Amino acid sequence: MTNAALADIYRAYIACLNRQDWAKLGQFVDDQVSHNGRRFGLSGYRAMLERDFEDIPDLYFKIRLLVCEPPHIASRLEFDCTPRGIFLGLPVNGRRVSFTENVFYELRGEKIVQVWSVIDKAAIEAQL
Repeated sequence: MTNAALADIYRAYIACLNRQDWAKLGQFVDDQVSHNGRRFGLSGYRAMLERDFEDIPDLYFKIRLLVCEPPHIASRLEFDCTPRGIFLGLPVNGRRVSFTENVFYELRGEKIVQVWSVIDKAAIEAQL
């Protein structure tokens, strides 16, 4: 797979998340996907994302940086949103916060099999 093809797959995956098109999530995510070392499987991964959208109604994934080297993707995502209640252990309670997430993916074929994610919690803390 070329770098450009991998980038296209990733952009389509992010668009799927932003549409909350859960029926199509399996086109991008493997049935045995792991997140930060924990095997979630597709259903667990979907449940995590659905919970994120419940907790953050205006959640929108914006790609700030994208580097592809098959079979890996590195991405820096930007968020500007209003999480309800407690978010990452912080009392955000509906206040608007901006933060980034650094995410690394491993793909097998055209599907994500591993996700490693780190959210910039310090940026949120500084805004509270």
